[in-house]
Amino acid sequence: MAALEGKAAVVTGGSRGIGRAIVERLARDGADVVFSFAQNADAAAEVERAVKEAGGNARAIRAELADPGAAERLMDAAGGHLGGLDLLVNNAAPGFAPTSIADTDEELYDRVMAVNAKSAFLTVRYAARHMRDNGRIVNISTLNTVRPARGIAPYVASKGAIEQLTAVAALELGARGITVNTVSPGATDTDLLRGTNSEEALRTVAGITPLGRLGQPADVADVVAFLAGPDGRWLTGQNIRATGGIA
Repeated sequence: MAALEGKAAVVTGGSRGIGRAIVERLARDGADVVFSFAQNADAAAEVERAVKEAGGNARAIRAELADPGAAERLMDAAGGHLGGLDLLVNNAAPGFAPTSIADTDEELYDRVMAVNAKSAFLTVRYAARHMRDNGRIVNISTLNTVRPARGIAPYVASKGAIEQLTAVAALELGARGITVNTVSPGATDTDLLRGTNSEEALRTVAGITPLGRLGQPADVADVVAFLAGPDGRWLTGQNIRATGGIA
């Protein structure tokens, strides 16, 4: 039997990059997956198609998580489709151009915090109320909370909030056998990374990474799958840095 056979999973931000890799890996491990996407319906449909061709089950639900009420509507819809909840992965994050603190406007700050921090809180709240015992919650953060970079203050602040949410949720849900962990990727080769960094910068990061390359989305998805499966049962409240050793 596959490690996640019969499990019901929700992944936020699952239409591209790391999120897509997580959806495909969880489905390959036997989970029935609902994932959210914000704008690109074609990309979401492609994920559904790829999972189906591989013998898995995945359904996309459009949810602009910066909008009030969107996270709760997503979880209600997903729970209705799946008939329950065993696994939640909070991966959604908005793209934005790096901007100094001095030049960051409130609208950008509010949007990043809404998608990254508030929606994660609301989906974890739903899980705390409705997830079956012995479930799994995995929140995706970033290397940048311990290795800061210029121009990404709202992003790092929101991910720091997610890490602290993980710590508290692990304490509150542990008695039910629910584990709550963070995975913090390093530089991972996605369209988002390449769209905001020069080739020279990417070569520099790969060069200072002990394993000598950029991460791949599948590298992160494999860590999530471990935490989601039975072998991850004794890990909770942890922040696993999937960085290739850079920090």
